[in-house]
Amino acid sequence: MTVQTPVSAPPDQGHPRRTLILALMAACATMTVALVAAINLAIPKLSASSLRPSSAQLLWIVDAYVIVFACLLIPAGAFGDRYGRRGALLGGLAVFAAGCVASALAPNVGALIAGRAVTGLGAALIMPATLSLTVQAFPPRLKAQAIATWTAATGIAGIVGNVGGGLILQYLPWQGLFWAVAPVMLVLLALSARIAPRSERHPADLDLIGCALLILAFVALLYGIIEGPERGWSSGPVLGAFAASALVFGLFTAYALRAPHPLVDPRIFRVARLRSGVVGITVTFFGLFALFFVNAQYLQYVKGFSPLLTGVAIGPLALGMMVVSRRSVALAARFGGRRVVLTGMLAIAGGLGLLSTAGPHTPYALYAAYLVLMSVGMGLSTPALSTSVIGALPPSRAGLGSGLNGAAREVGSALGVAVLGTILSTRFAAGLPAGGHARTIGQALAGTGPDAHARVMSAFTDAMAAGYRVIALVVLVASFVVAFWHRPAET
Repeated sequence: MTVQTPVSAPPDQGHPRRTLILALMAACATMTVALVAAINLAIPKLSASSLRPSSAQLLWIVDAYVIVFACLLIPAGAFGDRYGRRGALLGGLAVFAAGCVASALAPNVGALIAGRAVTGLGAALIMPATLSLTVQAFPPRLKAQAIATWTAATGIAGIVGNVGGGLILQYLPWQGLFWAVAPVMLVLLALSARIAPRSERHPADLDLIGCALLILAFVALLYGIIEGPERGWSSGPVLGAFAASALVFGLFTAYALRAPHPLVDPRIFRVARLRSGVVGITVTFFGLFALFFVNAQYLQYVKGFSPLLTGVAIGPLALGMMVVSRRSVALAARFGGRRVVLTGMLAIAGGLGLLSTAGPHTPYALYAAYLVLMSVGMGLSTPALSTSVIGALPPSRAGLGSGLNGAAREVGSALGVAVLGTILSTRFAAGLPAGGHARTIGQALAGTGPDAHARVMSAFTDAMAAGYRVIALVVLVASFVVAFWHRPAET
């Protein structure tokens, strides 16, 4: 085996292979986000499979990955700071591949949810390492553009997941999605072992107590949201979950204020720019992944699209992300970051509001125009918001910054799926001719005649519209809060 001497370069030039490193890091991050989007295309096949999941179980299948991903991103970023970001990346890629194999082999819903959780652990190790190594490879004058490129890749990852997932699910059962992803991650593992640079190690405390409290609080919150429609919003388990979430979040804050090396020190959110970035990223991905969850069902069930056509049909979302995000840094420099962020988030809210008007007879060209509006909003806002998070912390805390950035994305994604899925389930069940809280649209359509089919479709589109309007309202209100906090520098 040939031992290569690390390649060095003057600090003002960055790593000599920085473009290759950026491409590889973007590819690794893209795959972790793509799987979040791709699983939504598998919902109809999962619903019709021998697993027979309920509406709540479908949400857990989608969100198990994202919950673990979100909650472990920050400690995973600290882990990379302490033990080496390259090692964290390689370990994450291996765990991710193993989780995909476990998911493909799952004999029941519980095993599938567990496999998805393992995959989320791998993703948590991968995501902050890719951003940290990207920032490390570029000189200060190019860091903002590198972050913008990385952000654009992760934004487009949703499109990659939809198109790639649609192609796979067009010809294979739902298990094929996981069998296809596993070898891709192993290839990225081999490339990263050869190309990814080594990084300096910085003191960082993993704070297992804080990590456990944060996971417990977030899982309890999602449990209440997801299980509410089936168990009843006034039931003991649901009310207990919400109460437990509030209590444990309070305990986490009190503990973090006293701990010598907390997972996240709440005091860092005194920095308005950091606060703006974290909240803004959370809300934008809240809207984006709410769209991904319902889009696959709308296009397949209501419009009659195949899985492949459904994946391709979401393609207009890539337009704004690819074109606008590459210019967002320059636009922010010219017009001000606050204006760019506000405009972007308002466009997202507007796109979601317009999508709420879609029905069985909506022309696809009009639907695509709504997607383009949303994509322009994502392209404008997310690079500036990510730069706010990373730029608000010193370089020695790059792992924490990238962890916060990624955690905000995944928390928003998980909440978007849970909230829209819950509204969809509640309103859809209420609108069915015969009711049925645990029924999915696929199960409700099984064996129905033309009249019943029309009523099921009407119930679904009405529920979808209600969900989109709630999500749009949240993004609209949050956009003004985020813009108010977004400042060029802390004063």
